[in-house]
Amino acid sequence: MAKWLELMGGLRDAVRQELVTRQLDEQLVQRFPVGRRLRILDVGMGQGTQALRLARAGHKVTGLESDPAMLGAARTALDKEPAGIRERVRLIQGDGRDTGVHFLPGAFDVVLCHGVLMYVEEPDALLAGLARMLAPGGLLSLLVRNADALAMRPGLAGQWDTALAAFDSPVYENRLGLTVRADRLTTLTSSLAGIGAPLHAWYGVRVFTDQAADDATVPTGQELERLLLAEERAGRTDPYRQVASLMHLCGVRG
Repeated sequence: MAKWLELMGGLRDAVRQELVTRQLDEQLVQRFPVGRRLRILDVGMGQGTQALRLARAGHKVTGLESDPAMLGAARTALDKEPAGIRERVRLIQGDGRDTGVHFLPGAFDVVLCHGVLMYVEEPDALLAGLARMLAPGGLLSLLVRNADALAMRPGLAGQWDTALAAFDSPVYENRLGLTVRADRLTTLTSSLAGIGAPLHAWYGVRVFTDQAADDATVPTGQELERLLLAEERAGRTDPYRQVASLMHLCGVRG
């Protein structure tokens, strides 16, 4: 995952992290009393951006990550935090499909699984395991690649063969050069209902900035705020959110 770590901090990553932060915080405010300290599981936590942010907000966070390099980056970032925040974070090396090995059912109020499903060929078992980790009323937050918009990126880049193939298959090659898969809203809606965590809300992520180059810098000041405002508005509005590169789905455990 060295290539992934190199991409951190660029425009595309900054937009993704900020939009998911705003959307997730909105759901937490709706679902839980203000000031409640939540038990949060971040499956496939990567470099730990969301996990550390939530720990800074006072929540108790467990991060589960299978890749040693990503886990090492998360540990390095955690070591720079004050002692009070470090005490609220637990990092575990493990696969998201084995949550039942590490945790008891119903042990968490919130489960995050961001940017993971594209690497799982058959995600239903993983999703069912994540739902079992939730206490009643708990929130499941998924960030996935949007299969209904797979043709957008290559099409806008003039890669016509790749765009045409994307209409018929959810499999694609990502910017890391890996062959992965995307998910459709209708399929995930059905899956979430089937595991007892029906879809409560969904957002689009990166409607306008998905074509940005890997080395595109993040603007500052009012320019950044206008960019984020446009992206946030598009991610909540049809038909724009339907062609977003990523989908952020939030299910609630019944």
